[in-house]
Amino acid sequence: MPLSCGIVGLPNVGKSTIFNALTRSAHALAANYPFATIEPNVGEVAVPDPRLPVLAQFVNARRIVPATVRFVDIAGLVRGASAGEGLGNAFLSHIRETDAIVMVLRCFEDADVSHVEGHPDPQRDSEIVAIELALADLATLRRRIPKLEREARANPKLREHLAAAQRLEAALEDAKPARSFAPDSLEAAVAADSFLLTAKPVLYVANVGETELGSDGAQVRAVHEITRRQGGRAVVLSGKVEAELAGLSESEAAEFRRELGMERSGLDELAAAAYDLLGLMTFLTAGEKEARAWPIRRGTKAPQAAGTIHGDIERGFIRAEIVSYDDYVEYRTMEELRAAGRVRSEGREYVMQEGDVVNFRFNV
Repeated sequence: MPLSCGIVGLPNVGKSTIFNALTRSAHALAANYPFATIEPNVGEVAVPDPRLPVLAQFVNARRIVPATVRFVDIAGLVRGASAGEGLGNAFLSHIRETDAIVMVLRCFEDADVSHVEGHPDPQRDSEIVAIELALADLATLRRRIPKLEREARANPKLREHLAAAQRLEAALEDAKPARSFAPDSLEAAVAADSFLLTAKPVLYVANVGETELGSDGAQVRAVHEITRRQGGRAVVLSGKVEAELAGLSESEAAEFRRELGMERSGLDELAAAAYDLLGLMTFLTAGEKEARAWPIRRGTKAPQAAGTIHGDIERGFIRAEIVSYDDYVEYRTMEELRAAGRVRSEGREYVMQEGDVVNFRFNV
């Protein structure tokens, strides 16, 4: 299954508006009342890559195919969700099925759009979500630890796993998420096996009003402070503005952005940040049929990268002919690249690098 980011937050913070703008659709209901979204909406979003049009021009490609990232628009959370309030367990189960969390924090005032807590406060709102996720994880661990205790008595090798689960429980009780442990730690492995919600990486989105775009108001500063403490990343955008831009032609949208002083689309930044959050990187292929970006996990070796194109290429893998994107820009054709000795031949142990332009050789 493709990796996905769940868009979460309190009700009426702009999740569905942002989702609709991201996916250029209107199938996620955006309304001024809690739980307008009940069943999660799913959409594939293109990740902007300025390298593709350049490669396409060099090889006269008939089409361009960008990498994509999957977003899931999940119902709003309220206090007590971990105990069944609001959509409760349904909400939490939808988050559990995603690989990362995009937490939308409302940073705009609007008398016509109610706030479930009375008024926007990014610090308070993020804490509500974090507490509910932590409480859900504590409930999960308190069911699992007794089982591990029984298993550890029969199999002493599991004592380390039991101790790691107990350390996770203590951390959550101390308001520390499961992701605070090192990725290669036993705690992280136990958290993954337990499907803990606080183990998922988080990207914060400060959803501002049109007049706050480009400014650094108190609420946006609060979001940046949250990310500083959590060691995460924040994207600032206006869901309302992005929704308006999504309904315009490219030329009209570019003119509107210029009028607003926007250098680039906030949605493009969000898609790229979510792609990175999922631990993805890109390799490129270029030919007359298409110039294409292929998403793979960081650290993927050449045969497995070939398998993202087709399983037969992975099974029959011989070697990967690789050119760096910068070299491709300089020499422009494979003939010139070969003449300059810029085409590398890499084998099964080669770890793919961001922006590799690849031709896989394989046996049928």
